[in-house]
Amino acid sequence: MASLQWRPPSLLLSAQGYSSMAWPTSIARELVQAGAAWTSGNDGKARVCARRAVALASEAWLAQQQASLLGAGDAMAHLRRIQQERSFPSSVRQAAERLATAVTKKQTAPFTMDPIGDATTIIEFLIGSSETQP
Repeated sequence: MASLQWRPPSLLLSAQGYSSMAWPTSIARELVQAGAAWTSGNDGKARVCARRAVALASEAWLAQQQASLLGAGDAMAHLRRIQQERSFPSSVRQAAERLATAVTKKQTAPFTMDPIGDATTIIEFLIGSSETQP
């Protein structure tokens, strides 16, 4: 594992236009915990925190859209739904697929070597999509 000095993207800390302003802090908190875990060599915890950050962002995105595209569920359910949503860019769907792959399947399926980067790709897309809505 490569050494990583990670800071949450400023976009996460300054997102505007949401009905609940508490969620960007929660997302940033999960990503900071993921970064700390990654730096200390705890890859599993980093993946779990990154997945939770994506789940928080997709729940907020869903609330903003007032739609049932992603639905409720745990972090893995959100990642599976993001993978299947054809209106999302392939980079976002592929990041979700890598992040959702179990460690036990990393030899046979797409697997993330950068869980924080993949989570950030998804989160920035969801935040950006919400900001462009009327």
